[in-house]
Amino acid sequence: MNSRKSIQYALSVFRLVILLLMLICCTQTSFSSALPKAAKQKQPNIIVILADDMGYSDLGCFGSEISTPNLDDMARNGLKMTQFYNASRCCPSRAALLTGLYPHQAGIGDMVNSRVEPAYQGYLNKNCVTLAEALRPFGYATFMAGKWHVGQDKAHWPLQRGFDRYFGLIDGASSYFDTFPYRANQKLTMALDQEEFKPDQPYYATDAYTDYALKFLEENRASGKPFFLYLAYQAPHWPLHALPEDIAKYKGKYMKGWDQIREARYRKMQAEGIIAKTTKLSPRDAEVPDWSSLGDEEKNRWDDQMAVYAAMIDRMDQNIGRLRKQLEKMGETEHTLILFLSDNGASHEVINDKGFLPEIYQRSQLLSSNPNSFTAYGHPGANVSNTPFRMFKHWEYEGGTASPFIAFGPGLVKAGRTVHTPAHVIDIMATCLQLAGGSYPSVVAGQPIKASAGISLVPVFRGQYWKGHDALYFEHEGNRAVRQGKWKLVSNFPENKWHLYNMDQDRTELQDLSTVQPAEVTRLSALYDIWAKQAEVIPFEKLQKKKGGTE
Repeated sequence: MNSRKSIQYALSVFRLVILLLMLICCTQTSFSSALPKAAKQKQPNIIVILADDMGYSDLGCFGSEISTPNLDDMARNGLKMTQFYNASRCCPSRAALLTGLYPHQAGIGDMVNSRVEPAYQGYLNKNCVTLAEALRPFGYATFMAGKWHVGQDKAHWPLQRGFDRYFGLIDGASSYFDTFPYRANQKLTMALDQEEFKPDQPYYATDAYTDYALKFLEENRASGKPFFLYLAYQAPHWPLHALPEDIAKYKGKYMKGWDQIREARYRKMQAEGIIAKTTKLSPRDAEVPDWSSLGDEEKNRWDDQMAVYAAMIDRMDQNIGRLRKQLEKMGETEHTLILFLSDNGASHEVINDKGFLPEIYQRSQLLSSNPNSFTAYGHPGANVSNTPFRMFKHWEYEGGTASPFIAFGPGLVKAGRTVHTPAHVIDIMATCLQLAGGSYPSVVAGQPIKASAGISLVPVFRGQYWKGHDALYFEHEGNRAVRQGKWKLVSNFPENKWHLYNMDQDRTELQDLSTVQPAEVTRLSALYDIWAKQAEVIPFEKLQKKKGGTE
């Protein structure tokens, strides 16, 4: 009898415990659901800053003598990636960055010229989404200031691709002091939101882009929304234009000559771990003469060009400092991720009497420090900017495709690291969406969206293991490459011959192993062919015959 009572008592206690546990769970659930949104994890603000035609070694933290204290501080207290790749030229890189696709998949397989093939139509297609379009549904305000260059017609401007506000240059290049055409039958367009805009004087493009970026952020404060800002500076793309007070800092510093500047940058890069101690400096480019063979006038002209070029980067860094102060003023420094990179390697292009208007060619004969000039620094300057690599923007060698990359964000990026794992601009979309707590769409407005080609870099930012890509692919105007592990296979148009390099031992691509490792050439070229078909790449010699429209 006592045993039966004990069992009943135990059952009663058990039921009471179960009821209490259920009550506690319900209370906790109700409390959790009643929490205000502010108590949930805050979505970070995201800023992507893009430099234009800036070489791999042009920042102080990547080897340069140019003063870039703000970017250097971000690198020191954030992350540097030394093998971060672009798509080798302005439009393709911007398309890849904005969409997370290879540029052909987004409709910009070449430039913004009009072609009949969909992969080369010259503007972003409807089967991709921009970062602004992807982030907006997850509560982000979206802003852009600077160079667009992924769709010239008004129907393809930033506000049609997800941005709430925009100020900048729709086209690819312009004077930094005004806007006027530099080629025949050309119209250059500055825009504020959806309307053409003529800047007031005095005007300097780099300052103006930052002015509007800060204005957009200030206007957004009352909304309480996290923001995405794409700040695409025009600098240091030609023409070489800078402000007198910035030029004065660098006059005379380049009279030692290009060989000594390249050597100094190379040594600094080795010392700071940007490149391995075993990496060799590529020889002076074949188009660049021996410094000692120049006369005083030629030397002074190059020193002037480089002083202006350095001043353009210096001023860009100053404006990044202004942006960081605004974030601090808003109390958003701890909640903001800033990514910085260049759209491609330095440009060897020159202002000549063939593709440019006669009056523009005349301006190219002036010193770069003259605000009426319209100049470029050509092979000599680009060879310095791309230290230690060979080749330039447009080609798929490291001099065309390697970008200095910095990620900075207290609480978002583990500080003080240099990472050598290869990554690509296509990774920025996946990265931003993961941080925002968003997802990549498969359909938008009834249009199927192509699968993202990128991989989130968030594990890299957190100091965690990141497998990365099985392979990365490149194609621009017939120039081709594939990077897989230590191997890189490269081909130049119109030669169309594959060259093979061991990137672990030969980052500057000086020793072609294609005849020593023919099996690797066969294997990697087969991978490239599979990718090219999937990405809708058309052999450039065939594409040239099908061109419709103009550059």
